[in-house]
Amino acid sequence: MSGAQVQVPSLEGRSALITGTGGLGVLVARELARAGAEVIIAGRDPSKGDEALRLVKAAAPQSSATFELVDLADLRSVAELAGRLRDRAALDLLVNNAGIMSPPTRKTTAQAFELQFGVNYLSHFALTGHLLPLLRRSSSPRVVNVTSLAHRYAKLDFTDLQRERKYRPGEAYCQSKLAQALFARELQQRSDEHGWGLTSVAAHPGFASTNLFKGEQGDKKLSSIISTRIVMPLIGQPAEGGAAPIIYAATEADIAPGALYGPTGRFEMKGPPGKRDFAAPALDEAVAARLWEVSESLTGVRFH
Repeated sequence: MSGAQVQVPSLEGRSALITGTGGLGVLVARELARAGAEVIIAGRDPSKGDEALRLVKAAAPQSSATFELVDLADLRSVAELAGRLRDRAALDLLVNNAGIMSPPTRKTTAQAFELQFGVNYLSHFALTGHLLPLLRRSSSPRVVNVTSLAHRYAKLDFTDLQRERKYRPGEAYCQSKLAQALFARELQQRSDEHGWGLTSVAAHPGFASTNLFKGEQGDKKLSSIISTRIVMPLIGQPAEGGAAPIIYAATEADIAPGALYGPTGRFEMKGPPGKRDFAAPALDEAVAARLWEVSESLTGVRFH
């Protein structure tokens, strides 16, 4: 993959589900398809799904790539997606990638969760739980949760997870990404305890130029600053570079279960992918266990 410094092994005979139809999601799907994997791209916009499939097919004409409809702002849609996949032989890889960033005003999901916490984290928690039986049918299942450098600046407030008392867009985003990091580590721990056979890791893209900064739900002033041609080349990297740690976490054979992968350059903004350190809040085992129990209660999804 150009500029990404990731040597992807053959993925013939393996299958992967990636959430997100644009930005990093489609780049990850493209590289997995190039390596021979069957890829399923899941998102809420069929037209964007068709475009994602077109890009994947252009890069890997012989690949098997399909689109599945899912609205991550509605847990019913998440359950329906899992239901449609139930009869598959197995699922080898799940990449929980899709996300939104910093809506300027507080919005909620269909189940009344704060939108970023619901879409970025709770929906992926639920999807992973629903797909656990399918993942366990694989000989070497792996789950990659896409977090962010933002997890370093977050703290979970269990008294106001939905930000009903005080909504600040950036704080809510950071919280959702800390939750993803905690989930990745706790999923590995519980898999080890219960014999699920999963490899669970987290990955972050550094500071990458993606449509996360350009979406209609984002902070327009922040987007305009980040997306300038001056700032991004200085401290960031193109989207392909941001996808590299996710691809690495998804495909590297010598992976450390429960670890974090990201750019290895200065401040983890850009550079070749490698193992990185979680921020201290993501290492709190008591917080991770509590978040798991709260998440099961909020979503109604139990990991059996």
